[in-house]
Amino acid sequence: MSAVAAIPGSSVAIQMDRVSITRGDRQVVTDFTTTVPVGSVVGLLGPSGCGKSTVMRGIVGVQAQVAGKITVFGHPAGDPRLRSLVGYRSQDVSLYEDLTVQENMEYFSELLGLQADQTRSLLETVQLASFRNQRVDRLSGGQRARLSLASALLNEPRLLVLDEPTVGLDPVLRRELWELFSDLAAAGTTLLVSSHVMDEAARCESLLLMRDGRLLAEGSPQELMRSTSSPTVEEAFLTLIEERGDSP
Repeated sequence: MSAVAAIPGSSVAIQMDRVSITRGDRQVVTDFTTTVPVGSVVGLLGPSGCGKSTVMRGIVGVQAQVAGKITVFGHPAGDPRLRSLVGYRSQDVSLYEDLTVQENMEYFSELLGLQADQTRSLLETVQLASFRNQRVDRLSGGQRARLSLASALLNEPRLLVLDEPTVGLDPVLRRELWELFSDLAAAGTTLLVSSHVMDEAARCESLLLMRDGRLLAEGSPQELMRSTSSPTVEEAFLTLIEERGDSP
């Protein structure tokens, strides 16, 4: 991946100010406020169903019924000017199953107005080069997840929003993907990565811990462990829940 040019005067990738989100008749995110700096790897952690995906959808501008303010690189979330700046990989892998790996990548490249020759290095990065002629409906779940990630990287986004990107992957590939995330951040890309697996927290520069639609705490893994006198982020999370008077 090539180095990502900084946006002039922009040191903040994401700004959320008192954001609440309603889905149907239920408020699933409440009073969420945080700032994500440019070039960082930020983990959005919490149990399944706590609102992580909804927060991410709000950031990329595809979530309805959002109250409060969300800006990305100084523009309102979902602004057309952000289309070339933001890459998004949702939990639901969106691929064309009757096309091959290569054909999917070429199709998404064409949609983005990119050259198809960019797909080769990305498929090598996610270890799918040898499967380029395989139809998607014959891939494993982990392979589909990797292909979806490769498609999100096509336009070399300045912000990459990844919803549970390592689910279903073996430990070796998980480690390699986190190394890729670190490399992307070093080149200037900002990454917001959600997970319910607490042992991935140590790979993030900072963490946003969610519980029942609210931001429970934020800080580096070391800060959160130190402030709660906990040996792991998972223990820190449980301690914070107990301090708030909730049951795990």
